Amino acid sequence: MAPRVRACRGEADVAAVAGLIQSELSEPYTCFIFRHFMWTWPQLCWLAFEEEDGGGAPGEGRCVGCVVAKAEPRGGALRGYIAMVVVEAAGRGQGLGTELARRSIRAMAAEGCAGVALETEVTNVGALALYRNLGFVREKRLLRYYLNNGDAFRLKLKLRPGACETEHTEEAAGEEAVAPGKCCA
Repeated sequence: MAPRVRACRGEADVAAVAGLIQSELSEPYTCFIFRHFMWTWPQLCWLAFEEEDGGGAPGEGRCVGCVVAKAEPRGGALRGYIAMVVVEAAGRGQGLGTELARRSIRAMAAEGCAGVALETEVTNVGALALYRNLGFVREKRLLRYYLNNGDAFRLKLKLRPGACETEHTEEAAGEEAVAPGKCCA
Protein backbone atom coordinates (compact mmCIF):
# COMPACT_ATOMS: atom_id res chain seq x y z
CA MET A 1 0.00 0.00 0.00
CA ALA A 2 1.27 3.49 -0.87
CA PRO A 3 2.23 5.75 2.03
CA ARG A 4 -0.38 8.29 3.12
CA VAL A 5 0.76 11.90 2.73
CA ARG A 6 -0.53 14.65 4.98
CA ALA A 7 0.34 18.15 6.11
CA CYS A 8 2.52 18.70 9.15
CA ARG A 9 0.76 18.99 12.49
CA GLY A 10 3.57 20.87 14.23
CA GLU A 11 5.01 19.53 17.47
CA ALA A 12 3.04 16.29 17.20
CA ASP A 13 5.20 15.29 14.20
CA VAL A 14 8.65 16.33 15.44
CA ALA A 15 9.62 12.96 16.95
CA ALA A 16 8.63 11.04 13.81
CA VAL A 17 10.58 13.41 11.57
CA ALA A 18 13.59 13.37 13.93
CA GLY A 19 13.90 9.60 13.65
CA LEU A 20 13.67 9.67 9.87
CA ILE A 21 16.19 12.50 9.46
CA GLN A 22 18.66 10.92 11.88
CA SER A 23 18.59 7.59 10.06
CA GLU A 24 18.58 8.83 6.45
CA LEU A 25 20.62 12.05 6.10
CA SER A 26 24.39 12.43 6.01
CA GLU A 27 24.37 15.70 7.98
CA PRO A 28 23.86 15.59 11.78
CA TYR A 29 20.84 17.92 12.07
CA THR A 30 19.55 18.74 15.54
CA CYS A 31 15.81 18.65 16.12
CA PHE A 32 15.87 22.41 16.75
CA ILE A 33 16.49 23.08 13.06
CA PHE A 34 13.52 21.21 11.63
CA ARG A 35 11.32 21.90 14.68
CA HIS A 36 11.62 25.62 13.93
CA PHE A 37 10.47 25.05 10.33
CA MET A 38 7.64 22.72 11.39
CA TRP A 39 6.34 25.16 14.01
CA THR A 40 6.66 28.30 11.93
CA TRP A 41 5.66 26.98 8.49
CA PRO A 42 3.61 23.79 9.07
CA GLN A 43 1.59 24.49 5.92
CA LEU A 44 4.79 24.02 3.85
CA CYS A 45 5.94 20.80 5.55
CA TRP A 46 4.50 17.43 4.50
CA LEU A 47 4.92 13.91 5.87
CA ALA A 48 4.32 10.41 4.52
CA PHE A 49 3.34 7.55 6.79
CA GLU A 50 3.27 3.84 6.17
CA GLU A 51 0.33 2.57 8.14
CA GLU A 52 0.96 -0.13 10.67
CA ASP A 53 -0.50 -3.60 10.12
CA GLY A 54 -3.96 -3.81 11.60
CA GLY A 55 -5.10 -0.38 10.50
CA GLY A 56 -5.30 2.61 12.75
CA ALA A 57 -6.22 6.18 12.03
CA PRO A 58 -4.98 7.69 8.75
CA GLY A 59 -1.63 9.38 9.12
CA GLU A 60 -0.50 7.16 11.96
CA GLY A 61 2.27 4.63 11.64
CA ARG A 62 5.89 4.94 10.69
CA CYS A 63 7.10 8.16 9.06
CA VAL A 64 8.76 7.12 5.77
CA GLY A 65 9.17 10.54 4.15
CA CYS A 66 9.01 14.26 4.77
CA VAL A 67 9.72 17.67 3.30
CA VAL A 68 10.72 20.53 5.60
CA ALA A 69 10.43 24.03 4.12
CA LYS A 70 9.87 27.72 4.78
CA ALA A 71 8.91 30.96 3.03
CA GLU A 72 10.42 34.33 3.89
CA PRO A 73 10.83 37.76 2.31
CA ARG A 74 14.04 38.05 0.32
CA GLY A 75 14.99 40.79 -2.10
CA GLY A 76 11.56 42.40 -2.04
CA ALA A 77 9.67 39.17 -2.77
CA LEU A 78 8.56 36.10 -0.85
CA ARG A 79 10.89 33.17 -1.52
CA GLY A 80 10.40 29.55 -0.61
CA TYR A 81 13.20 27.35 0.67
CA ILE A 82 13.25 23.57 0.89
CA ALA A 83 15.53 22.60 3.76
CA MET A 84 15.23 18.85 3.24
CA VAL A 85 13.34 16.16 1.40
CA VAL A 86 13.86 12.80 3.11
CA VAL A 87 12.58 9.38 2.06
CA GLU A 88 13.57 6.06 3.65
CA ALA A 89 16.15 4.28 1.52
CA ALA A 90 13.79 1.36 0.83
CA GLY A 91 11.15 3.71 -0.59
CA ARG A 92 13.32 5.84 -2.88
CA GLY A 93 12.79 5.91 -6.62
CA GLN A 94 9.03 5.40 -6.34
CA GLY A 95 7.92 9.05 -6.60
CA LEU A 96 7.35 9.79 -2.92
CA GLY A 97 10.08 12.45 -2.73
CA THR A 98 8.64 14.11 -5.82
CA GLU A 99 5.14 14.09 -4.34
CA LEU A 100 6.32 15.59 -1.05
CA ALA A 101 8.34 18.32 -2.80
CA ARG A 102 5.47 19.05 -5.19
CA ARG A 103 3.00 19.56 -2.33
CA SER A 104 5.37 21.93 -0.57
CA ILE A 105 6.02 23.90 -3.78
CA ARG A 106 2.28 24.20 -4.40
CA ALA A 107 1.79 25.52 -0.88
CA MET A 108 4.59 28.05 -1.43
CA ALA A 109 3.00 29.18 -4.70
CA ALA A 110 -0.35 29.56 -2.92
CA GLU A 111 1.36 31.85 -0.38
CA GLY A 112 2.73 34.01 -3.20
CA CYS A 113 6.35 32.86 -3.38
CA ALA A 114 8.15 34.06 -6.51
CA GLY A 115 10.56 31.14 -6.40
CA VAL A 116 12.05 28.28 -4.42
CA ALA A 117 15.68 27.58 -3.55
CA LEU A 118 17.50 24.61 -2.02
CA GLU A 119 20.89 22.97 -1.76
CA THR A 120 21.77 19.35 -2.45
CA GLU A 121 24.97 17.33 -2.53
CA VAL A 122 26.63 17.25 -5.95
CA THR A 123 26.95 13.46 -5.58
CA ASN A 124 23.23 12.90 -4.83
CA VAL A 125 22.18 11.76 -8.30
CA GLY A 126 18.66 10.81 -7.23
CA ALA A 127 17.93 14.19 -5.64
CA LEU A 128 19.40 16.06 -8.62
CA ALA A 129 17.12 14.10 -10.98
CA LEU A 130 14.07 14.72 -8.75
CA TYR A 131 14.67 18.48 -8.69
CA ARG A 132 15.50 18.66 -12.40
CA ASN A 133 12.19 16.93 -13.18
CA LEU A 134 10.38 19.55 -11.08
CA GLY A 135 12.01 22.33 -13.12
CA PHE A 136 14.85 23.41 -10.81
CA VAL A 137 18.04 24.74 -12.40
CA ARG A 138 21.55 24.95 -10.97
CA GLU A 139 22.51 28.39 -9.80
CA LYS A 140 26.00 27.68 -8.45
CA ARG A 141 28.31 25.17 -6.85
CA LEU A 142 29.05 25.71 -3.15
CA LEU A 143 32.49 24.37 -2.28
CA ARG A 144 32.87 22.40 0.99
CA TYR A 145 29.28 23.26 1.92
CA TYR A 146 28.65 20.21 4.10
CA LEU A 147 30.38 19.15 7.32
CA ASN A 148 32.02 16.24 5.46
CA ASN A 149 33.57 18.89 3.14
CA GLY A 150 31.31 17.78 0.31
CA ASP A 151 30.19 20.30 -2.30
CA ALA A 152 26.58 21.30 -2.92
CA PHE A 153 24.64 22.75 -5.81
CA ARG A 154 22.26 25.60 -5.07
CA LEU A 155 19.16 24.97 -7.17
CA LYS A 156 16.38 27.43 -7.93
CA LEU A 157 12.88 27.21 -9.31
CA LYS A 158 11.07 30.28 -10.57
CA LEU A 159 7.34 30.08 -9.93
CA ARG A 160 5.01 31.46 -12.56
CA PRO A 161 1.69 32.88 -11.35
CA GLY A 162 -0.93 30.13 -11.58
CA ALA A 163 1.63 27.46 -12.56
CA CYS A 164 0.92 25.30 -9.53
CA GLU A 165 -2.86 25.55 -9.53
CA THR A 166 -4.28 22.05 -9.67
CA GLU A 167 -7.71 20.59 -9.18
CA HIS A 168 -7.86 18.91 -5.78
CA THR A 169 -10.40 17.65 -3.31
CA GLU A 170 -10.24 18.03 0.42
CA GLU A 171 -10.23 14.56 1.98
CA ALA A 172 -9.68 15.76 5.54
CA ALA A 173 -8.11 18.70 7.29
CA GLY A 174 -4.58 19.08 5.96
CA GLU A 175 -4.85 16.27 3.42
CA GLU A 176 -5.45 16.50 -0.29
CA ALA A 177 -5.48 14.33 -3.37
CA VAL A 178 -3.23 15.90 -5.98
CA ALA A 179 -3.27 15.07 -9.66
CA PRO A 180 0.04 13.63 -10.89
CA GLY A 181 2.31 15.52 -13.22
CA LYS A 182 4.84 18.31 -13.29
CA CYS A 183 3.69 21.20 -11.13
CA CYS A 184 5.98 24.12 -11.54
CA ALA A 185 8.38 23.84 -14.45
